[in-house]
Amino acid sequence: MQKNTTMIVIASLCLALSLPVQAAEQLYSDQPTVTPELANAGMHSVGVTTIKIINPQQLNTSDFKTLSDRELAVEVWYPADLNKDSKLASYKNVTRSHQEFDLYANAFRNAEPTKVNKEYPLIVLSHGYTGYRTIMFYLGEHLASHGYVVASIDHTDSTNAEVDFATAPGSGFMSTLRNRARDQQAVLDYFGSEKTQITEIANDKLASVIGYSMGGYGAINTAGGCYSFSASALQAIGVPDEMSSAIIPAFNSCNGGRDSTDPRWKAMIAFSPWGGEQGVHSLDSLKAMEVPSLFIAGNLDDISGYEHGVRKLFKQSGSASKFLMVYENARHNIAAHPAPKIAYQNDLDIGHHYEPSWKIETLNRINMHMSLAFLNCYVKNETEFCDYLPLRENVAQAKLDNGSMSNPWPGFKERWGTGVWFYRN
Repeated sequence: MQKNTTMIVIASLCLALSLPVQAAEQLYSDQPTVTPELANAGMHSVGVTTIKIINPQQLNTSDFKTLSDRELAVEVWYPADLNKDSKLASYKNVTRSHQEFDLYANAFRNAEPTKVNKEYPLIVLSHGYTGYRTIMFYLGEHLASHGYVVASIDHTDSTNAEVDFATAPGSGFMSTLRNRARDQQAVLDYFGSEKTQITEIANDKLASVIGYSMGGYGAINTAGGCYSFSASALQAIGVPDEMSSAIIPAFNSCNGGRDSTDPRWKAMIAFSPWGGEQGVHSLDSLKAMEVPSLFIAGNLDDISGYEHGVRKLFKQSGSASKFLMVYENARHNIAAHPAPKIAYQNDLDIGHHYEPSWKIETLNRINMHMSLAFLNCYVKNETEFCDYLPLRENVAQAKLDNGSMSNPWPGFKERWGTGVWFYRN
C-alpha cells in the first residue's frame, strides 16, 4: 500500500485544489523502512471508475436450462492525469453479515486516463467466495501506479451483498463453479472489443489474470486448466445425488468457455486457489498449461488445502515458468485487505480477513512486491525484474561463519524477511 507520506501529499493536493478529503477508514500504517522495494508506489497517479459489463446469454444455474444476460460490475484502476476536479475515492461495501463499511482510497474517482502512454497491460482481478470487487484494492491501486490497467470483478451471485452467509452460505456456489472463469474471459473480451477512454489505454493483448480462492480456481481454468468434475465431486460439495450426473456438462469446461486458451493471457497469479484437494482440474490439461504462473499460499490453508491443494496444483501445472510463494503458518486469508473495524464484531466477518500468525498489512505488502516483479518480468518483459524472483527458497537470512549475514531476498530489507518460502518449477 502507498505510504502515509504519500497520503499526506494527496491530502495536501486536495486542500490546495479545494477538494474534499474522504472521511473513510484508513487501514494501513506507515512502513517505509521495512516495505519490500517493489511494494512502494509507482510513478503514476491512479484513477478508479466503475463500469458494467454484459456477458450475453449465459446459463442460469438456478435451473440449468434457461439463458439470460449476465451483468458484471467491474472496478477499474488505471494510470491517470489529475486536475482541479479530481477527487479521492473511497470503497464502500458490506461484510459477510451485511455490515456496511467505507475504506480510504489512494485513487481518484473518475479521473482522466493518462495521455502519456496509450497502452498499459490489462490485469483481470477476481475475488473469492464470497467477496467483492475491492477486496484487493491495495493490489489494484499498486499495479495501476506502476503502469497497468486493473479490472476487478464483482462476480454476480457470489458477493457479500448477495449471499446470506449466515443462513444460506452456499446459495451462490453453483454460479461460482460455472461462471468464475467465464467472467474473467468476458472482461478480457470487453476490453478487446469496446472503445472507451479506459479501454483505449489498456493493452488487451498483454493480459494477465489474478484470482483469490475461487477466483484462483477460475484463473487456472482461464489459463488452460480444464475442469473435470465427477458426480461424486459435486455430491461432496452439496449437489443432490439425483442432479449431480445430469449437470456435469454445465461445469466441465475449459479456457473460460473457449475451445482453446486465449493467447492474450500472458501470466496468471493464483492466491489460495481452490480445487486441488477436490481434483476438479483435468491432470492432462494442467500438464499442458503454458501460461507463466505464480501460486501463492499459506502452508496451513484449511479451505483450499496446501500439500494436497495449492502445492499439488503447482506441481501438476506444466508451465516452464511457474513459481510458488508460501507463507509459513498462514491459513487461507492471505490476499484480502485488512479487516475494517466493523468486521471485528463477529467471527463470521473477521474470518474473511484474519490470520492468526500474520499481520495482514505485511502479507499485502509482500503480495504487492512479488506480484509486480512477476508481472513486469513475464508481461512487460522487463528482464531486470526477473531478478527479484528469489533463487534461495527461504527468505530468512543465515548467519555465516564469519559472523555476517547472508544476503536478503532481492528487494527485501536487511534482517526483515522471515516466514516466507519461494519455489521454482
